[in-house]
Formats: sequence, C-alpha cells, structure tokens
Amino acid sequence: MNRYSRWKYILILASIVLGLLYSLPNWFGEVPAVQVAAAKSAVQISSGVMSEVEKTLKDKQIAYSGVTMDPNSVKVRFADTTAQLQARDALAEALGESFTVALNLLPASPAWMASVGALPMSLGLDLRGGVHFLMQVDMDQALDKQLDRRVGDVRSALRDAKIPLAGVNREGKALVVHFKDGDTRAQAAEQLRKDMRDMVITQLDETRLSLAPSPVAMKTFQDQALQQNVLTLRNRVNELGVSEPVIQQQGSDRVVVELAGVQDTAKAKEIVGRTASLEIRMVDEEHNDAASIVAAQKGLVPPGDELVPSRDGVPLMLKKQVLLTGENLSNASQGFDSRTGEASVNLSLDTRGAKIFANVTRENVGKRMAILLIEKGKAESVTAPVIRSVIEGGQVQITGRFDVKEASNTALLLRSGSLAAPMEIIEERTIGPSLGADNISKGVSSVLWGFVAITIFMAIYYRVVGVFSVVALGVNVLLLVALLSLMQATLTLPGIAAIALTVGMAIDANVLINERIREELRAGHTPHAAIHAGYDRAFATILDSNVTNFIAGIALIAFGSGPVKGFAVVLCLGILTSMFSAILVSRALVNLTYGRQRKLTKIAI
Repeated sequence: MNRYSRWKYILILASIVLGLLYSLPNWFGEVPAVQVAAAKSAVQISSGVMSEVEKTLKDKQIAYSGVTMDPNSVKVRFADTTAQLQARDALAEALGESFTVALNLLPASPAWMASVGALPMSLGLDLRGGVHFLMQVDMDQALDKQLDRRVGDVRSALRDAKIPLAGVNREGKALVVHFKDGDTRAQAAEQLRKDMRDMVITQLDETRLSLAPSPVAMKTFQDQALQQNVLTLRNRVNELGVSEPVIQQQGSDRVVVELAGVQDTAKAKEIVGRTASLEIRMVDEEHNDAASIVAAQKGLVPPGDELVPSRDGVPLMLKKQVLLTGENLSNASQGFDSRTGEASVNLSLDTRGAKIFANVTRENVGKRMAILLIEKGKAESVTAPVIRSVIEGGQVQITGRFDVKEASNTALLLRSGSLAAPMEIIEERTIGPSLGADNISKGVSSVLWGFVAITIFMAIYYRVVGVFSVVALGVNVLLLVALLSLMQATLTLPGIAAIALTVGMAIDANVLINERIREELRAGHTPHAAIHAGYDRAFATILDSNVTNFIAGIALIAFGSGPVKGFAVVLCLGILTSMFSAILVSRALVNLTYGRQRKLTKIAI
C-alpha cells in the first residue's frame, strides 16, 4: 500500500543530485576582478588586447589568478582587492582612453561547473555591492531641441506647398513664422494645420504665426523621450557586459540605474554616459583647403564652421548646421558594399528623415556631405562622400574603412541611439562589497535559525515523521537555490526574506499531513491506512492553499517592480519546490521506513 515505484525514487534522487550540482557554485563566493571594455566603437576586444593586459600585469609584477575574454570585454581575477586596485591603475595607464577599465566581482566557482551551466545566482546591489544612480531628465532642454528640429519641418512644409515665408525662429517654447502679407499668412496657417496636427497654431498679428506643441503632443514627447533614454542606457550597459544591470523609469522624469558588482563610481559614470549619435552636415568646401585647416587648428575657425577630425586622419571643416540626426534612424545594420565588398553600415531612415535626406541631396549635388559619429561628446567624421545624385527612399550606406566587427559595433551603437533628452546624475550611492557580505551573512543567518527552530519543533512534536519532514524541507531549500541559480535570477534582501517565508510555508504542508495521519490513527485505522489516507486527503487542502499563494505571487510579479518583484519570484518558485518536497520527498522517506513492514503496529508520530 505504501510503496513507491522505482521511477519515483529515481526522480527524487536525480532531483537532489541536480539540486546539489546547481546550488554548489553559490558556496564559492566571488573574487575581485578588473573588467576591460572598449570605450569607442572603433576599438575591438581581441586576443591582442588580452595579451596586452597580461603583459602589463607581468611587467608591473601584479599577481592574478586568471584571465578570460568574451566578445565584449577581458576580465582578470585577483586574490585580493589590493592587487585589483593596482591592476586597475596599471591597465588604465597602459591601455589609454580607448578602453574602459572598471572594478568588478566575478564568481570563484571552478570552470568545469560553468561548462555545464552551473553558475552562482546573480546577487542584487544590496547583497553584491555596486553603484546606484538616480538621473534627472532635462525635459526643457529636450523640448528646445525638438523645437529647433521643427524649424526645418516648417520650412519644408511651406516649400512643398510653394508658400513663401520671410523667416522662422524660436521664441521661448514656440516657433514664430514671419510672412510678407496677410494673405500669405492665412494660406500658410491653413497648410500648417494640415501638415503639423500636433502643433497649436495661433495668429500673432497680420504677418506672424505662432506654433506651439499641444498638451497631448508635449505629454507624448516626454513619455517617448524618457522611454528612449531608458532603452539607450540599457543597450549601452548591456553592450559593456555589466552583469544584471537595473535600468528603469522612476516617476515622469527620472531614471534609476543600478550596476551590481561595479565598485568604481567614476568608471560607472563613463558606462552610463557613453552613447553614440549620428549627425549629417555639409563640408564647407570654401574653407576646407590646407591653409584654412592649419589656421583653424590655431583657433581661427570661420564663423558658422567647426573643425572635426576624420577617420582617415585628415580633419574636415564642416558647417555647424545639423541637417539630420540619429533620431531619424529606424534601423542600423552591418552589411557590405556591393561595389567594393568592404564592410559597411546600412541605415534606414524614418519617413521624416527620408524626406529631409532627399531634399538635402537634391540641393547639394556635387558637394561633399559628412556623416559624423559622436561618442562621449566627441565628433568624428566617418566618411564624407560627394553627393552624385538625389538619394530617395531613406536607405543610406556608410563606408569608411570598417572591418566587419567594427561595422557591427557601429550599427549597434546607432541602434541604441542617442539620448532623446539630456540627463544629469542627482543622486549616487556606492555600496561596498563588505556591506553586501554583511547583508548576506545576516540573511543566511535568519534562514538558518528559522530552519533550526522548525527542526527542533518538528522532531519533538512529530518524532521520526517530523524528522522526515525536516529532511524534505532541506531538499526544498536546496531545490529552490538550484532553481534560482539555473535561471540566473537576481537575489536581493527581499528574496532572502522570501526564502525564509518559504521555509515556514513549506513545513505547513507537512504539518497538515502529519496531523491528518494522527487523526486517522485516533480513529482506529491501521498505520498503513493512516499513512495512505493522511497523504491523499491532505493533498487537496495543501493544493488549495498553495494555489492561492501562487496567484498572489503572480500578481506581484505582474504589477510589482524592483524588490517587490524579486520577492514574488522567489516566493512562486518556493511554492513549486515545496509542493514537490513536502508531498513526494517526505512520503518517499516514510515509505522507505515503514512501507515494507507488513505487520506495522506503530508509527513514531
């Protein structure tokens, strides 16, 4: 009656073995490390960079325990933080501004565990240490930039409608358009209301119109700008290989950035601030000769121009007027030039950008147009081709001595885009690894003392069967930690609280089973019948209670954020593992002990 099939024992044993394997990496902890990543899209992480890192450390006689390389970075492990700090300074000096050298923490588990996917669970900022930034988005400046771009839209709309205008300029948070007479002004107002439905158009006097964004358009723009900033920051941080970053919106105009494991605040600022944008400007051919370039390098730059370095090493004199920006990009991908076979970056412009680009190329046939890539506030001309004909359709190809990896990186940078609205850091916090270790110690102690208290109670109150319940509870915790590690879920202090709660909830199922067995014994049933009835009849109650808790956990995952969601994830996983351990594992132990005794007269419960 109380015997399991062999396959059930095999399933339980396999679950325990896998639980041990995937939870074991968490006991090795982390070691100090230095992470070297490219600071510019034109720079690649290669075996040469790895060799340079090793050579620098050997020359400086800095001991390290291992070097690894992935597509985005080179990571070096050290035995202590002293060697880590020395290595950071030495590598930053040797590699220069082309690379970002940041402090980090890496798992100390053996490589063979990682090869089978056994990795330690990710730890949140409160457990691992790291940096926290609260960033304020400057919506006023973003709106100013948006209005400056709309100046070109007004000119384009009236030019297409063949309506002459005397000028357009920005005054405060509105555009003022000037006309020669009232008839032209009235005609233009009618046309602009059709073409610019998101603007409120007001007549100022007989020859002037005012265009201001509507409240709905303002709200939409602010939401889109904030979402683009969050996406841009997330793409850039992911590209630099920072593990488990948290980048999320807070309120209507703020963004929270948390980089766990990064201890160097200055380098973290570089990571957060690094974005690439695209600009298209015309070359000032009149002042692009050698004499003008030399004069500009001495500070004599013609009005309205700017001297910009180029990828081939020859600086260009460009007009300051920006014709097109990366905000008009709908996509960027790596490709190949069909004529030369060299790597290229293929750009797809949105409808507005395609229209602007067609007008620019139509009006400047025979002239040079420079395509600029801007990173960390520094502009570089990637290429400056001569416009041979009108380019329509919004498909643009950039070639500029790219190799495949560099073209791919540049495309990624452009896809991640520029910040739609400027941001500044208004709050920053650094949580040291020692504080994180203290949080882990206290959290583990709370779970351990709770487990010990439950063990004492169950052993005294339910005797041998209570001990079986405690063993099942231990399996539950083991499987929960293994699942979190396997999923690479981020564990925070609220997550540890959820583990402690799971311990209490899991033993509740065994209390229900044990009490049901005792009731059956008191009713005069045989021990075998009592065990069978206890597990079968308690199952419905256990299932109901766990399902209701699971529904609450799912609601927290769906609508919660940050620590609340972390708590809910651990809670839901704990419910699943507790159902397995409380019902299957504990009964397997009971069956192994009592199931083969035909004339069972007594149970230690």
